Amino acid sequence: MQKLKDRILAEGIAVNDDILRVDSFINRQVDPVLMEEIGKALASHFSGRGVTKVVTIESSGISPAVFTAKELGVSMVILKKQAAKNLNEELYQTMITSYTKGTNYELTLSSKYINENDHVLIVDDFLANGEAATGAIRLLRMAHATVAGCGVLIEKSFQPGREKLERAGIEVYALVRIASLGKDKVIFADED
Repeated sequence: MQKLKDRILAEGIAVNDDILRVDSFINRQVDPVLMEEIGKALASHFSGRGVTKVVTIESSGISPAVFTAKELGVSMVILKKQAAKNLNEELYQTMITSYTKGTNYELTLSSKYINENDHVLIVDDFLANGEAATGAIRLLRMAHATVAGCGVLIEKSFQPGREKLERAGIEVYALVRIASLGKDKVIFADED
């Protein structure tokens, strides 16, 4: 998606060989016009596949997931990074490791919102090592749902996330694929 590439080049900050900050339009401040276009692009790719729900992990994936769900005409479900103390419902839970933060956290899904009749699209901002997506897949399988695929805004192609998901039989669709990062340098996969 050229518009997303252009924003990454204009406003993204390549901190080092692993970290790309997109705070000004995806993570801390959200550009709703760009998110709407992203939602349309992801929905277009996965349309006609029987998607019944879109899920994302709080918090950076929420905006693109909402717009994708809107375009598909389905609900969006948020996977929480920890169970709320006021929830007395049945939760599916799994531990995942955050690549960015280098910490473990418990990912949860309420059994109220996903069931065996759902065919679910996972939407997230980044795909790096695939830990968040594989955690989401584990939760969806606990709920006996099927996975329609994984749509991501930015894939770090130099990390093993795509390979891990594809080995598990999950289709990965990335709007932008990055071949390498360096201090103040971003090389897209179609340019290497």
